[in-house]
Amino acid sequence: MTTAQLIRTAARAALPALAAAHAAPVISTFGPLRNRVMPRLSGRGRADHVALTFDDGPDPLSTPLFLRLLADRRVHATFFLLGSEARRSPGLVREIAAAGHEIGIHGWLHRPLLLRGPRATYDDFARARDLVGDLTGRRPLLFRPPYGVMSTAAHLAARRLDLTPVLWTCWGEDWTARATPESVHRTVTADLDGGGTILLHDSDCTSAPGAWRSALGALPRILDTCEQRGYAVGPLRDHGLSRPAAERHRRGATQEVT
Repeated sequence: MTTAQLIRTAARAALPALAAAHAAPVISTFGPLRNRVMPRLSGRGRADHVALTFDDGPDPLSTPLFLRLLADRRVHATFFLLGSEARRSPGLVREIAAAGHEIGIHGWLHRPLLLRGPRATYDDFARARDLVGDLTGRRPLLFRPPYGVMSTAAHLAARRLDLTPVLWTCWGEDWTARATPESVHRTVTADLDGGGTILLHDSDCTSAPGAWRSALGALPRILDTCEQRGYAVGPLRDHGLSRPAAERHRRGATQEVT
């Protein structure tokens, strides 16, 4: 066997191991396990606080309605924005920031990270981070992967870009055509406890058309339930993160893009 053949044979033999290593973090997609053994990744915070987060925006049709409701309730949240959507609505990105909300990134395109290699993953994150930073004057520090599925390449890229991955402890399943305000409220509050992180969507760009209406309709009742249970509601920056992440947030509060 020639040297070239040996190299090809070794490469083929290594492929399954490399694929397994790339996909290993997918285990964090299983919510009950993640919430129990990966509290930082799940967005676990202090016991008297609930973090409110939104994915897939900004959307000029729906996001302003969420901003108006949050302003009326004097509540701030964390918005995980898609870079491709932010590019279409730069003024809305600035509006979210000006209203005092925290902004993280959801990647540039809403595509599974398991289908991307290390370079494509890094480029996607960096492109979204840099655009949001340019629009708001502050580089985002938080990242949420599409579909909540991480890969080894995603963890490495996030570390290089000084991004902290954060998932959630409860969601509303508000992306489906069958979702209603009642079902979203019921699904969120079934798993809601102090220190948890709520996932909702302020856009239907990757959901059933008009699905955001179920989240918007459920939001007042969700906030009421949190108040009744004695939980303050706010963004992840106020959630009592682990020490390394908290320190990065303190730096980010004064860091401007240069």
